[in-house]
Amino acid sequence: MTQATLTLTPAVVPATQAASLALTNVLYEKRGAIAYVTVNRPKVLNALNTPTWKDLRTAFEDARDDVAVRGVILTGAGDKAFIAGADISELAHVVAFEAEQSSRFGQEVLDLIENLGKPVVAAINGFALGGGCETAMACTIRIAVDTAKFGQPEVTLGLVPGGGGTQRLPRLVGKGRALQLILSGEIINAQEAYRIGLVNEIVPAADLITRAEAILKKIASNAPIAVKFALEAANKGMDTSQGEGLLLEASYFGLCAATEDKKEGTAAFLEKRAPQFRGR
Repeated sequence: MTQATLTLTPAVVPATQAASLALTNVLYEKRGAIAYVTVNRPKVLNALNTPTWKDLRTAFEDARDDVAVRGVILTGAGDKAFIAGADISELAHVVAFEAEQSSRFGQEVLDLIENLGKPVVAAINGFALGGGCETAMACTIRIAVDTAKFGQPEVTLGLVPGGGGTQRLPRLVGKGRALQLILSGEIINAQEAYRIGLVNEIVPAADLITRAEAILKKIASNAPIAVKFALEAANKGMDTSQGEGLLLEASYFGLCAATEDKKEGTAAFLEKRAPQFRGR
């Protein structure tokens, strides 16, 4: 069975697909069916402060609401860091209530990313520490350069992870390894992150974005509704028992069976041609 072709990065981008949001700390543009989100604070290793969190929320809300966008690539500016963590100069001055509110806001942004309904590939080009590691974990797929570093070093600052690290890391790598990383503040290299399942692939730096685009192109050749429901079933199922997750899966299976894309996909298979999915 052949795959449907889909051009994701055309040579000429229509003006309507160029960056349309005026953001301070994030670069945002759409090329073809991919939205590119780049945290743009390289002088501070793309550290997360309140304005950056707000920019991320704005960019991902736009990507979520734009039906032409089929996937997102999230990365950091420069060649040293994806996101090196929280901006300590801001964090040092927050008090208890402000810290809790800041944590909840960051969690809400990462929930938005995780539940976007479209695949998000984290293209990890360097340090992914603290909030950076948490941001990467909220993405659908993580690919990293071989020099990338990962960790949750909050305990070395007298804190605990505040952007979902205590929840997503155990779900990705298992409770024992996650607690070792969280309680020690240990920083691991890309090879160890790959070994424990924290990242999906390690690629040369020169191939990072190209590989991210290839992953999204493969996903985008499939039925959009099926992709959305598969993401929802996996995400929601992680928070339920296996039995409840199986019921949820069956429900989504039934919903997909009622779509035009299901009719097209099965017909294309039987007719030995590439399917032409329309998201209906």
